[in-house]
Amino acid sequence: MKPNRFLLFAPALALLFILSCASKDKESFSEAAWREAVASTRPGDLYAPHKKDGIFFTPWMKMKDKSVLDVLEWKLFSRPGYTPEERGFLPEVIPDTAQRLARTRGDFILWIGHNSFLVRVGGQYWLTDPIFSKRALLPARVTPPAITAAELATIVKAPNILISHNHYDHLDRSSMEELPETSRVFVPLGLKDYVRKMNKPLIEEMDWWEEADLGKGVRLVCLPTQHWSMRMNQARNKSLWAAWLLITPEHTLYFGGDSGYFKGFAEVGKKYPGIDYAFMATTAYHPRWFMHHQHMNIPEAVQGFKELGAGYFIPTQWGTFPLGSEPAGFPGLDLQRYIRSRNLDSSRYKIMDIGEILEIPPAA
Repeated sequence: MKPNRFLLFAPALALLFILSCASKDKESFSEAAWREAVASTRPGDLYAPHKKDGIFFTPWMKMKDKSVLDVLEWKLFSRPGYTPEERGFLPEVIPDTAQRLARTRGDFILWIGHNSFLVRVGGQYWLTDPIFSKRALLPARVTPPAITAAELATIVKAPNILISHNHYDHLDRSSMEELPETSRVFVPLGLKDYVRKMNKPLIEEMDWWEEADLGKGVRLVCLPTQHWSMRMNQARNKSLWAAWLLITPEHTLYFGGDSGYFKGFAEVGKKYPGIDYAFMATTAYHPRWFMHHQHMNIPEAVQGFKELGAGYFIPTQWGTFPLGSEPAGFPGLDLQRYIRSRNLDSSRYKIMDIGEILEIPPAA
């Protein structure tokens, strides 16, 4: 007896039907409704307990976990169109970074790529979410890192390392293992034992709003973000995600990690006035129905920057890995257009090239 062809294809047809119906529901996503949802949250919940039964969460707003069907729907039904300019736009890659870095005096910010920055402030070196690898698990780089871990180690002997969360584009095992063993690493809750296995014995684990006094007037603050965590060998939300505020006698820098837009920016701005540089995530915000909880679009990133009350905006995480539906370099172009369309002060938006060394002027 020949098998019934309909029965053979029934599971696939049912899946396509479910996805197509779900897709229609997602088309109802409303930016206005999303803004109202954020506005309805309570600032006091930013300080509320955020772990239950071993799972971390954002107490100010419940976020539904993405399912396999959600991911399939994104990949199969999100077909945004981009112009040739938008598809091809990327930051420049400035050569000879190691040589230029060795000659640099004074405080500076170097963009290595993605969310990896090397910052020297007050004579101390800080390295954020280092990734020098060709891939972030699966997505491949479209631009190379400005410097290799081996080159960096010849110039900076033991940088302080800040890890925002455990996603592969922010916590890269091979990059961490290449960096000096004597580096001091700061991680959110739930990552200490995991990172220790990456040849890093000097680890300090911190919770939201916790401050570490590092001496000589330097303080490091762990701050909340609206995001999530998961790796292949770490279950969903078993470790915390965070932003970092580095307060020195000379300058204050906010490293935002990954985050959706939330009232935390305004709260941090009130609690810690005088931020000089805000490193704001600009990546993976298309499609909005899928990304809006955990990633900001450009208007939201600019609004968060204003609420922080910071002096300068440095866009992060664009131009390296294609993580959302938008091309990897699109957020940089999107930000440029937004600055022009809103007549913003472009001098306050430092859209860096990979390998660019931005001088930090001496404090007044």
